[in-house]
Amino acid sequence: MVTLCFDFGNTRLKYAVFTGPDLQSVEVLADAEPDTIARLVNQIQPQKSILSSVINHNKEMERVLAEHSKFHLLSNLTKLPFTAPVTKPETIGADRLALSAGATTFFPGRHNLVIGLGTCITYNFISKYNQFLGGGISPGMAMRLKSLKDYTSKLPLVKADWNFPLVGYDTKTNITSGVILGMAKEIDGIIDAYSERYNNFNVLLTGGDSPYFAQVLKNKIFADPHLIYKGLYAISEYNN
Repeated sequence: MVTLCFDFGNTRLKYAVFTGPDLQSVEVLADAEPDTIARLVNQIQPQKSILSSVINHNKEMERVLAEHSKFHLLSNLTKLPFTAPVTKPETIGADRLALSAGATTFFPGRHNLVIGLGTCITYNFISKYNQFLGGGISPGMAMRLKSLKDYTSKLPLVKADWNFPLVGYDTKTNITSGVILGMAKEIDGIIDAYSERYNNFNVLLTGGDSPYFAQVLKNKIFADPHLIYKGLYAISEYNN
């Protein structure tokens, strides 16, 4: 059984291919036009497909997927492997739903703090009773780098780079040190704050920027850059 899992974020359009529960590949889409999706479907021949989107995508692609597979659009009508007792599921972003489903399915019976590092940093706490309890949202790395350029008159837009010292010696290294190390300290601080309330929980680090942080955080974490796709696969199985 082949499943196509689409994740349309603010920065990239990506998809993953599963054979049964096994992740085979993750790729970037050039666009979401119906012809592009039709070619992909013809190539992959999926039996199931699912879309998580936080953007205004071309709705015609949904028709293409529905014609050639058991298609599911992640929405407030989606059946989920967890509950949301303190908020309404329709107010939770599709990406956060998928991450929470991945944590619930692949790390059952434990409290899980899922930290998604994308356009924004999302902190998502799911209890061992499969309850999404909420979390937090803060600016992601690209947003922080861009804001320094947009809200000052002389600072440049700097590309993220791990080759920088603790004490920056020029504009570029000052910015990368401040932004990346600042984010690392924020993330560790949030984990510490959760530790004061919850005795035993997993910390799952995921998202496109997670490789920058997996090695510098002082707290013990599980790094899984593909957790969102595993969550989408789990939701697809839950709804088809």
